[in-house]
Amino acid sequence: MKHPDPLVIGIAGGSGSGKTTVAHAILSRVGRDRIAFLQHDSYYKCLSGLPPVQRSEINFDHPDSLESELLIEHIASLRDGQPVDVPVYDFATDRRTDQSFIVQPRSVILVEGILIFTEAKLRKMFDVKIFVDTDADLRFIRRLERDIHERGRSTESVIAQYQATVRPMHLEFVEPSKRYADVIIPEGGFNTAALDMVVARIEALLK
Repeated sequence: MKHPDPLVIGIAGGSGSGKTTVAHAILSRVGRDRIAFLQHDSYYKCLSGLPPVQRSEINFDHPDSLESELLIEHIASLRDGQPVDVPVYDFATDRRTDQSFIVQPRSVILVEGILIFTEAKLRKMFDVKIFVDTDADLRFIRRLERDIHERGRSTESVIAQYQATVRPMHLEFVEPSKRYADVIIPEGGFNTAALDMVVARIEALLK
């Protein structure tokens, strides 16, 4: 007997909007054993062949910086019941490592990323599209804290990158992609009422 197709859910929103918090809330409440979780951040293009000066000039907030075709292939494979080998990206060195990890097919495929709704081919993969909408000042503060503590960046470099690429690319690509969302969650993971509704909807679709 053919198994029902997995439910493919996309979670997008600006950098620091709370996408990952929403994703982990869904993982926790729906059950990690029922979800194949992919993050678009894992699919940044490998820049190991470029000298450090050129790597520092790459616009990591532009869709071209990501290998979205590989993510599309992985979603399709998981949907067909095949495990996928996900790359590991090192943000401290701006390069893809030699490591990877296996993601097994599950009843739900959950994909999280800033730019996953900007490209039509990728956007069409999702059955449910969720956009996490958070004020710009909160997003900046969260990104600043994350990049300093988790990615080894200096305060000055984070501010410079935000002004040069993060904010312009948000306005050009991320914010306009909100119109494709089926559900918009203000305030991210702190919006318990919205999370309750999303989780209830996922549970209903899985029945």
